[in-house]
Amino acid sequence: MVKHRSDRLAGELQKEIADIISHELNDPRIGFVTVVLVDVAHDLSAAKVYISIMDDKPKEGVLAALNSAKGFIRHLLGQRIKMRVVPVIDFKIDDSIAYAIRMSKVIDDQIKADEEAAPKDKPEE
Repeated sequence: MVKHRSDRLAGELQKEIADIISHELNDPRIGFVTVVLVDVAHDLSAAKVYISIMDDKPKEGVLAALNSAKGFIRHLLGQRIKMRVVPVIDFKIDDSIAYAIRMSKVIDDQIKADEEAAPKDKPEE
């Protein structure tokens, strides 16, 4: 039963944190950031927030900006979500989307190279 509660809370936290980052934070170090996943501890006291950085901002700068805004984000979460204790937030960078895009490009480039290297004339049957 506790697992269902932490899953529901994780979904709600993901939605609210994404909204706070996009609309409430005015730090120029934060560019286009996507909240990929929120993993809430079983006792609901801590939450790991996995983010993906979709522009060319330095990852360390974005992470530092989000870490400096943890208290503000937590305060706003406390106002938006009715809980006794708001979980402690820990931001982590998730490179899975960037990795998938890079791998897709590598595969497309290899397919193109294979098509160019293939013989132009098909053998007669």
